[in-house]
Amino acid sequence: MSAMNEAARSLTRAAARARFADFLELTKPRVTALVLVTTLVGFYLASQGPMDLLLLLNTLVGTALVAAGTSALNQYVEREEDGRMARTRLRPLPAGRLDPAHALIFASAASVTGLLHLAFTVNLLTAGLAALTLLSYVFVYTPLKRKTSLCTLVGAIPGALPPLGGWTAAHGEIAAGGIALFAILFVWQLPHALAIAILYRDDYARGGFRLLPIVDPDGGTTGRQIMAHCLVLLPLSLVPTMLDVTGPFYFYGALVLGLGLTACAVPILLNASARAARRMLLASVVYLPLLLCLMAFDRTVPPLR
Repeated sequence: MSAMNEAARSLTRAAARARFADFLELTKPRVTALVLVTTLVGFYLASQGPMDLLLLLNTLVGTALVAAGTSALNQYVEREEDGRMARTRLRPLPAGRLDPAHALIFASAASVTGLLHLAFTVNLLTAGLAALTLLSYVFVYTPLKRKTSLCTLVGAIPGALPPLGGWTAAHGEIAAGGIALFAILFVWQLPHALAIAILYRDDYARGGFRLLPIVDPDGGTTGRQIMAHCLVLLPLSLVPTMLDVTGPFYFYGALVLGLGLTACAVPILLNASARAARRMLLASVVYLPLLLCLMAFDRTVPPLR
């Protein structure tokens, strides 16, 4: 009897772990982690001298909850489309491992809790930016993916808001340095997202999405846009030094990184193949953390504006 009870308890624990893992998957942990890193960099760059660690903790907790809730809401809204795509059909909702109603309750609770936490422990401006991130991602970008290839431009807005939220959390207001961070993250997402869309073009088409590589089968327009975005990002990434937010070490490091990223866009400009897209994706994934590390390493203390 005791052996049977122990077996039952083991099964219960295994089921609880599996359910926890499914709810965790709803939050897209890697995306949430990137959101927190960019928020941290924004907070650090805007801090006047040493960081207020309690304020930073509250900022990260609130931001994490909103980011997790936003990702979960996105998966709730797109559960049918996810079920048609190979790369997403095993997610908890399309696979039937979670009840959609439970996922919606979880997503809503995380989002509301995060927004309230930011409003009461950080400031209303940062909470407002987090709310804008959620609303623009779930209720504007997500439905636009099924209607127009311009959705990538719209989706880059919520993706670029977290570092601005980190800036306002530490600085209390929107300033030129925070806007520069927003602009850099906004433009960086465009070649990154288009490279992913090339790689998973057929899958996205099965899901009913109208991303640029789907409506541009020969890839000519996609390649030109990727190159154009890289060329815009190159001088834009130098702006933090011009604003005295970062120093000369960052300036020259960002210049080298930008030239490298632009060089990786040349093959995709000539032929938007999966191989060229994979190289572009890898370059963009390497570029951003290195750029953020350079920003943090060569911060000007205190920032002048």
